[in-house]
Amino acid sequence: MADDKADGNPAEEVQVPIIEENEHKQAEVPTKKNIIPGKFFQVKRVSGLLSVVSFVFSLPVLSSVIWLLYMKSYDCEWLFKLPSLQIGISIGLICVFFICNAALFLRARMQMVGIVVVMVPLTVMFTIGLAFLGANSMENRRIPATPLWFEMKIHDNELWSNIKECIYDTGVCRDLALTSTKLKSYDFSMKKLSSVESGCCRPPADCPLQYVNATFWEKNDQMQTDSDTYNPDCDLWKNDRDALCYDCLTCRQGYMKALRSKWLKLGVFLVCMALLLISSHLSLFLVTMWELHIS
Repeated sequence: MADDKADGNPAEEVQVPIIEENEHKQAEVPTKKNIIPGKFFQVKRVSGLLSVVSFVFSLPVLSSVIWLLYMKSYDCEWLFKLPSLQIGISIGLICVFFICNAALFLRARMQMVGIVVVMVPLTVMFTIGLAFLGANSMENRRIPATPLWFEMKIHDNELWSNIKECIYDTGVCRDLALTSTKLKSYDFSMKKLSSVESGCCRPPADCPLQYVNATFWEKNDQMQTDSDTYNPDCDLWKNDRDALCYDCLTCRQGYMKALRSKWLKLGVFLVCMALLLISSHLSLFLVTMWELHIS
């Protein structure tokens, strides 16, 4: 009996610390489980918000397609074959819209595939936008609707001959003359003219010519001109309504300015939307990877 009591005391002493240690571990486990779900649901909330933001950012891309398809082409724009480019860009933007939204569904299963698939068209979209703005070092005269391309078209005499006839057929200068018959010199000078009206329907402002009406100007001998800064377009001006200043460089520049303004706006839109979509999808990719790491 004494031996049993002596043998029983150490066993009880060993079991007590073991039980206490197990109770201590079981008390620690719930605290870890409480921390992880809190972080998980917080990251889940952020990823859901970024998904909504990415979808909202893709909606203007689809809206721009409607704008491009239904927007009326500028006068004589068909001579540059730009309407075909306009349709091609519209189809490309539709593809960007569907790819961006398809990547939102792929992110949970194939994160790397989704981010690569969405970044390729967005990078192309960003590059094309820079080319339209003339800010891309890769821009050259072969890329349509870029500033260098328009500059090349200005000096194409064969093409300009067709454009000149087309501008005349639209009756831009004829309409200007009809709406300005009662205007005096000062009133006409304050009239807001389009770049085509200013460049093709009236002589340059620095020419020694005096206003009679919108399309008829007399030579003013009292005006002094500097031979070093003399504008050669002054000699090209004719009071014949079939000629006017259609052969002037200012007419070419004015028409190209009006034509290029639409593509500059499109370039700004493409660059801004590409940057917004790239930022939102990259942020969503990083949050998704973090979400998988803590889950």
